Amino acid sequence: MIVRPDAPASHQETLIGSPPSTTEIPLPLNPSTEPVPVTRRRPRGRLWWWGVVVGAGIVSGLTAPGQTAGLSPLVDPLITTLDITRTEISTAYLIGTLAGAVALPFIGRALDRWGARSVMMIVGVVFALLLAAASFVTDIFGLTGAYAGLRMAGQGALSLTAVTIVARTVTHRSGLALGITSAIGSAGISLAPLGVERLVAASDVATTWRIESLAVLAIVLPISLLLPRDAPGRKGSERPTEAPAEGWDLRPALRTGMFWVLTGAIFCTGMLTTALAFHQISILGQQGFSTVEAAANFAYQTITALLATLAVGSLADRIDPRWGVVFSMAMMAGTLLFLPFVESGVLGILYGLMLGAAGGGLRGIEAAAFVRYYGRRRIGTIRGVATSIGLASTALGPLVFALGFGATGSYIETALVSALLPLGILIAAIVVRAPVASSAPVD
Repeated sequence: MIVRPDAPASHQETLIGSPPSTTEIPLPLNPSTEPVPVTRRRPRGRLWWWGVVVGAGIVSGLTAPGQTAGLSPLVDPLITTLDITRTEISTAYLIGTLAGAVALPFIGRALDRWGARSVMMIVGVVFALLLAAASFVTDIFGLTGAYAGLRMAGQGALSLTAVTIVARTVTHRSGLALGITSAIGSAGISLAPLGVERLVAASDVATTWRIESLAVLAIVLPISLLLPRDAPGRKGSERPTEAPAEGWDLRPALRTGMFWVLTGAIFCTGMLTTALAFHQISILGQQGFSTVEAAANFAYQTITALLATLAVGSLADRIDPRWGVVFSMAMMAGTLLFLPFVESGVLGILYGLMLGAAGGGLRGIEAAAFVRYYGRRRIGTIRGVATSIGLASTALGPLVFALGFGATGSYIETALVSALLPLGILIAAIVVRAPVASSAPVD
């Protein structure tokens, strides 16, 4: 016979980070056994859902000081201040980015062991300290080290923790949640160059980095304290009557084709969008754009990137994520193949819209795809490897296009050859068999 307890009236959580309330329902296994308490989670409310999504999105936006968009306005002032050449600073950026990428798989493992909230607090403090330390750089060697730290902590680790905490804690419409988080972060990163440029103009590079350090510390740390706790890899972290989160371990995941399709898509968009953005003034200048017109094209890219992130993210809960990858790769290949025909005016606007949709579409789907295919249990470790490869690709893209321009005197040939990469990934996304999180093998 089932014993009914006196349960309190149903209610929802409204505070970020507060544990869900439970109702104890003693259920006897048979007449000879004692009742066994079963824990039921009460549904979390909309305020909790939006609090996690917006909080993580703000943290994602505050990765800007370590992103290309946040660092590019400092390039010319650094060349002047440190008395170095553009080739030297480009090489320092390449080495720093590659060095920073090496650390990300270890950050991913830390996320699965100690939880995204704890790692976010640590990374936020480290990122702020690295920004402060960068303000004391006096030579190219110090700048290379600063780039390594800022790229690792900013674009890599802090971005990874912001997405992971949403992927792991938000289970209702998680695809939409991840899309909104990415869109908020993208908006903040896109607006960063305007603020950084004004700060540098009003002061200098050192002061700018110190102000960014204080901003990161003052905003990221409080938000991370309010976000929900998650530590799935720690013993005793799950309720005794709750089923553990299902999912794949890293090694079996690496043996699936879909992991490399998703990682290849991240690599492709990271490499090519960074290359096109890094050389945009020169690329569009060859197509007849003025400097002002070429710079204004970033606005069209930003608009469609945000819209594509939200649109594709909202569909992530309803469609197979592979189709989001297909859309992104189609836009990326189309942008590169369209480049020879681009000219100032409507065709230039169309180019910017396509390029923005390519990057935004993948941002809206990739995190949801990893969760759908590989589960939440080791999502930090798995995405840590993919993010590391993606970060490394952002260092290679500008160099590839620069070498192509040096060899041919044009960017067109490099763009057309590069279009083979997204086309190949597009085909692979369609034909590769998708794994199922619930049938995951473990090491």
